Amino acid sequence: MHELSIAMSIVELAAEEAERRGVQIDAVHLKLGALSGVVKEALLSCYEMACENTLLQGSRLVVDEVPVVIFCPSCRAPRPLSSVQLFCCPECGTPCSEIVQGKELEVVALEIQECVPNPV
Repeated sequence: MHELSIAMSIVELAAEEAERRGVQIDAVHLKLGALSGVVKEALLSCYEMACENTLLQGSRLVVDEVPVVIFCPSCRAPRPLSSVQLFCCPECGTPCSEIVQGKELEVVALEIQECVPNPV
């Protein structure tokens, strides 16, 4: 299950940022492409495990699923695929190999909460 190592990397990256900036992370926002090879449900489950006993314990992983978009050389335009099993333009039927989006696995934002110092 490579989702656990991915989740651990996400937590490590976010924890480093939280520590560096002195903030608490409430949520990590992730773009996940349909061709990334990562199972969303498994990643969400592994994220909870990876957060245990870290600065991110109690935070959420918010996943934005990104559909596959190809570039059609005949139409000369990007087109969303109707099926990831048929890489043909949904408009004209031309076989397409150029993937414009859909392979993403990217942390795009951190929801933070400023840590307020205790008054002396």
